[in-house]
Amino acid sequence: MSAAGGCIFCRIVAGEIPAEIVHSAEAAVAFLDVSPLADGHVLVVPRVHAARVEELPSAAAAGAFRVVAALSGPVRRALHADGLTIGVNDGEVTGQTVPHVHIHIVPRRFGDGAGSIHGMFQAGPRRPVGEIAAAIRRAAGER
Repeated sequence: MSAAGGCIFCRIVAGEIPAEIVHSAEAAVAFLDVSPLADGHVLVVPRVHAARVEELPSAAAAGAFRVVAALSGPVRRALHADGLTIGVNDGEVTGQTVPHVHIHIVPRRFGDGAGSIHGMFQAGPRRPVGEIAAAIRRAAGER
């Protein structure tokens, strides 16, 4: 029987689909992306299936980020990278193509042309930060 209704990442975690696993832990599995943005592009995938970050149990999220922290140095050293971009696409609009939370670790080099996360957005007027903070606090049940 296939894991989580055929989710490709659940199937990799379950060992049903082969992958280049670089680290396996209780909470998450890390493997090389088959469509890498750069050599050494690693995906850290929680063993628990959750499509969005807010659906991920806190222990699973903490465990996945422990794996990210543990692998960052080795990925940087192995690829002789100048830095790493570490990120999560959460929802289809962000470019998430597999609806299972996963964290990208992408080795970066000066001059690679990829730019910063800040380059994804155009500058322009924004709502006042106090107004936005208040809305987030209300949504989170904070005062």
